[in-house]
Amino acid sequence: MAFDYDLFVIGAGSGGLAASKRAASYGAKVAIAENDLVGGTCVIRGCIPKKLMVYGSHFPALFSEASGYGWKVGNAELDWEYFITSIDKEVRRLSQLHISFLEKAGVELISGRGTLLDSHTVEVDGRKVTADKILIAVGGRPIKPDLPGMEYGITSDEIFHLKEKPKHIVILGAGYIGTEFACIMRGLGSEVTQITRGEKILKGFDEDIRTEIEEGMINHGIRLIKNSVLKTIEPVPEGFKLTLSGEDQEPVIADVFLVATGRTPNVDGLGLENAGVDVVASSIEGPGYLSTNAIAVNEYSQTNQPNIFAVGDVTDRINLTPVAIGEGRAFADSEFGNNRREFSHQTVPTAIFSTPEAATVGLTEAEAREKLGDAVKIFHTRFRAMYHSLTGKQEKTMMKLVVDSNTDKVLGAHMVGDSSAEIIQGVAIAVKMGATKKDFDATVGIHPSAAEEFVTMR
Repeated sequence: MAFDYDLFVIGAGSGGLAASKRAASYGAKVAIAENDLVGGTCVIRGCIPKKLMVYGSHFPALFSEASGYGWKVGNAELDWEYFITSIDKEVRRLSQLHISFLEKAGVELISGRGTLLDSHTVEVDGRKVTADKILIAVGGRPIKPDLPGMEYGITSDEIFHLKEKPKHIVILGAGYIGTEFACIMRGLGSEVTQITRGEKILKGFDEDIRTEIEEGMINHGIRLIKNSVLKTIEPVPEGFKLTLSGEDQEPVIADVFLVATGRTPNVDGLGLENAGVDVVASSIEGPGYLSTNAIAVNEYSQTNQPNIFAVGDVTDRINLTPVAIGEGRAFADSEFGNNRREFSHQTVPTAIFSTPEAATVGLTEAEAREKLGDAVKIFHTRFRAMYHSLTGKQEKTMMKLVVDSNTDKVLGAHMVGDSSAEIIQGVAIAVKMGATKKDFDATVGIHPSAAEEFVTMR
């Protein structure tokens, strides 16, 4: 049977863009469908605009710290409209850049949401096309608990487009999105309250990372309300009143309410049932959540339909932009490049762009002890960085190595402090290669730097 395309990709986010360009480079005839700006969550309403907001949120601290070095800085004031508009312009510039990359690669861009009609046919705004292989890369979307009053809350999608800077923002959720935005908005000058269902933020990260970030957030003036469940939300003249569980817990009043309780695979309206594509329950959990599904795939990102594949957040494996890109390229290499390979989901580094910043790669201490018990050896340091010797601030940096004493292999590396992401990116190479603690010890440190602590811990 003759098909219109060798590959049709639904979704022009990180994974879809990477896969389509790589497949086209092998000579495949490729089209990609997108019903939003090209670039996906990362470019439009995720990594890029968020990181720009992170940068912007750091300036007040820098102005304050400059005085310790003899600089006299006058009164500083944020032009919120200029700030938000500048970020939006950069997002749109990057989106256009990705369109030009598709054109250069020879990938046809079709505007609209793709829907499966059968295992080889996709409909986009009434146009039906056929393809030998189909790749689904539609990502995920924010999800809210099914509770009364949730319609008053915004999500991480909308926070980049607020007309005014919040006076007081309440954030529901203790994951990395809620934690990052709590720190961003506090740095930008808003009063911030973060509500968590558990005892600690950032479930799943190493305990020392969780503790250090939480302590830093409190020191920076963020109010954390723990072990609390949101009961009701109602509008009041000042904004919204949030009533929480606990007899002694006073209601919280704020002008903006951010719901950061998780994301779900964006499978609605894809027509998966038309093509017989299997789904599995996603990882969203907690009271008030509707059951959600992710596309089931094997180690080659292949669904139960041999010619249909899926990558990125829609599969709910590791929901990170570089992972989606890696999965997309591995798919294209396997199916069009005569290089069948898996993308490894082991030892994937990640960062939390909070204040303080954190980054991690490999096993947490708890994960390592669960596997190896007393054979785990921990190397840990906590210190005030040299930068703060003149600022007078008591900001702390924490570094930690998790080591298997049987083999001396470094199983995990964790850091909280300035430039954590930049430093752990390099450390991740060593961990991925199976470096031992002796390898770290034999490496000469760069002095004076914070990073040298990773090769001097004893």
